[in-house]
Amino acid sequence: MHYRFIGFLWAAVAFSAGAQAAGTRVTAAQIDAAAKAVEPRTIELRRDFHAHPELSNRETRTAEQIAKRLRALGIEVKTGVGLTGVVGLLRGAQPGRTVGLRADMDALPVTEQTDVPFKSKATAQFRGETVGVMHACGHDGHVSILLGVAEALAGMREQLAGQVLFVFQPAEEGPPENERGGAVLMLEQGAFKVAKPDVMYGLHVIASLPTGVIGYRSGPFMAGSDSFTLTVKGRQTHGSRPWGGVDPIVASAQIILGMQTIVSRQLDITELPAVVTVGAIKGGIRFNIIPDEVQMIGTVRTFSIDMRNDIARRMATTASDIARSAGASATVRFKDLSKPSSADEYSIPPVVNDAAVTAAALPVFERLVGKDNVRQITLQTTADDYSFFAQQVPSLYFWIGITPPGQDPLKAPFNHSPLFYLDEAGMITGVRALLSLTTEYLAK
Repeated sequence: MHYRFIGFLWAAVAFSAGAQAAGTRVTAAQIDAAAKAVEPRTIELRRDFHAHPELSNRETRTAEQIAKRLRALGIEVKTGVGLTGVVGLLRGAQPGRTVGLRADMDALPVTEQTDVPFKSKATAQFRGETVGVMHACGHDGHVSILLGVAEALAGMREQLAGQVLFVFQPAEEGPPENERGGAVLMLEQGAFKVAKPDVMYGLHVIASLPTGVIGYRSGPFMAGSDSFTLTVKGRQTHGSRPWGGVDPIVASAQIILGMQTIVSRQLDITELPAVVTVGAIKGGIRFNIIPDEVQMIGTVRTFSIDMRNDIARRMATTASDIARSAGASATVRFKDLSKPSSADEYSIPPVVNDAAVTAAALPVFERLVGKDNVRQITLQTTADDYSFFAQQVPSLYFWIGITPPGQDPLKAPFNHSPLFYLDEAGMITGVRALLSLTTEYLAK
């Protein structure tokens, strides 16, 4: 009788726990209330980060503030991941799946020209020069949004079945010369060893969308970005006697024109677009000397790894054959990710959103901001190394509009401008979106 009673008691407890678990779905009203509650702190944090920006791989104060805030919320914290990156893990009251959320932390070498009370006055050394430093791409907003989400979720942990991995990433804008950094280094140093997400979400504030609008795209979204160095070697001679040497400048001009035919004549751009750009060219030091060598640097933007590799092969062939026809030689070098990077050499794969994860998010977005405020975005030739996370787990990366009412988003200073302005009212849209996506996924 005694054992039967104990068995009955355990069964009752199990039933009660199961009933409680079944009723733990976070409601839309709870999300709205939580987002509203954290909004003042989210804005306060954003203004603090904005006034204290730090360049890539130098985000020490930012990382310290993030870690301090996460620990105060009872979240497990690991610092120094990817040099200055911070990873936090919030465990729900019950076991379940894992959601990853990412925010980038670094600022840009830009002197701010906006007129806000918390305007950045920071300076730093960048490539041997003293430069102004500004959160001209909104990463201060990303960090603050994610900290707001962390605070809201920490208050809901008893309702959560599963866990949330918060990834605060340095060096999204690219690490300094002869350093490595960013998403790829965070992964190498164990960001996903803390907890491997089953799904991951990231967002980016964008000036080309009005406040309250969410932009998305399924499949390829943002371009992969490769930098290249192209070296043409000739033979130096007097400028009055070009037949006495091999002119690498003329060969370089022909190579630049020839490479443009790769996109315009050799690729099927009805499938996906591509860009090949030479951004700088240097050769020679005097008006009457034909130099030995010319060096070019540039970028290639693609939306698939196969197209990227195809373009790289065609560039090498085009440059080599044109140079050889002039008696010169040419080599094209793309970034090797296994080696330290420089400011002019890096490789980032395209951001590709998982179709199923995107489809599941659309009803959530429409419920949050209304169907008319959810917009499908065209392919974007800008890049983001969030793509390294998206290669590891099913993922969705989306945009949040932050240009205030009354201003034309198409005319607003775009991200990376010294006049870039973030309407803080747009930040609560980001908080609500990440909260809703996370709780919806964990409740399934």
